[in-house]
Amino acid sequence: MNRMGRPKPTVDLTKEESAVLHSIVRRRSSPQSLVRRARIILLAAKGLDGTDIAEELGTSPQTVCKWRKRFLEDRMEGLLDAPRSGAPRRISDEKVAELIRKTLEETPPTATHWTTRSMAEKTRISSTSVGRIWRAFGLKPHRLDGFSLSKDPFFVEKMRDVVGIYMRPPDNALVLCVDEKSQIQALDRAQPLLPLRPTVNARRTDRYLRHGTTTLFAALDVATGRVIGKCFRKHRAKEFIRFLREIDTNTPKDLDLHLVLDNYATHKTPDVKRWLLRHPRFHLHFTPTQSSWLNLVECFFSILTRRKLKRGVHRSTRALEKDIRGFLNETNADPKPYIWTKSANEILKDLGRYCEDVTGRQN
Repeated sequence: MNRMGRPKPTVDLTKEESAVLHSIVRRRSSPQSLVRRARIILLAAKGLDGTDIAEELGTSPQTVCKWRKRFLEDRMEGLLDAPRSGAPRRISDEKVAELIRKTLEETPPTATHWTTRSMAEKTRISSTSVGRIWRAFGLKPHRLDGFSLSKDPFFVEKMRDVVGIYMRPPDNALVLCVDEKSQIQALDRAQPLLPLRPTVNARRTDRYLRHGTTTLFAALDVATGRVIGKCFRKHRAKEFIRFLREIDTNTPKDLDLHLVLDNYATHKTPDVKRWLLRHPRFHLHFTPTQSSWLNLVECFFSILTRRKLKRGVHRSTRALEKDIRGFLNETNADPKPYIWTKSANEILKDLGRYCEDVTGRQN
């Protein structure tokens, strides 16, 4: 639709500006106000009209016009909040751009990443100012996030299958996320814990005594948040079959059971396959290799570790298993459903971006 009015000046981005703006948008720690401003400039650089940008981002055309104008006048510095009254700026836009470029494209000669002090020494800007600029652009060189790309040749098919089960579960069926948390150690501290006190954190010694291990087999009902769990001292196909019987006993007989599993060898032994043939209401859905994040029971394991195991003191495996059973009962007394929100297409889009980042940096 053609709109009448004075033509707006085009927004042309340099390579460095584009890299910084995309970095702001991608980082989860970036302030949302700054993310919105960065998105406005990126869409304007694509040639979108102010009204179209406002509709896409859910803001007003006046807001789009304001930040577009400020960017054209002051470039990246214009996206920051207006400075308060006080001493005039002593750091030019060129110095800010150079600092950002060094942060993104270079590393110090004697270290793997920049610190505020090493960058201050390199750019002759105070470490306080370096930290302030990094915070404004959402840069944290000291942080390192991890990722792992699956090499499963059937990754897309398996991922779509699992996500489809989560988002559109079959009728007359339960979706259960099944996995084992193995080698849970019963640990007793070598010295007593020092309790929490006003102005003093709880403290514990790093020395501990081992009293055996156990394995928790768990099946999370995605729709309700209830967990079927059982502890075994060993972790074999024999124990897995016993746990499948436990699931069979504790679920309504008239419902099909769709189990989301990883590719652990005990899930695919001949004995397991024969048992499944005798129980046709069980249907297995395997996650791709190196993709445990697709199995929602890992969220439950994380909660169990943080709330019960990490600080727990157990002088025997029996005491550890008793505590785990108590946590299961507490969880099932007030369960909360687990809701998967990201579609398979959105996941593939994010993974494509990661692959572009990796291949781009390797080249």
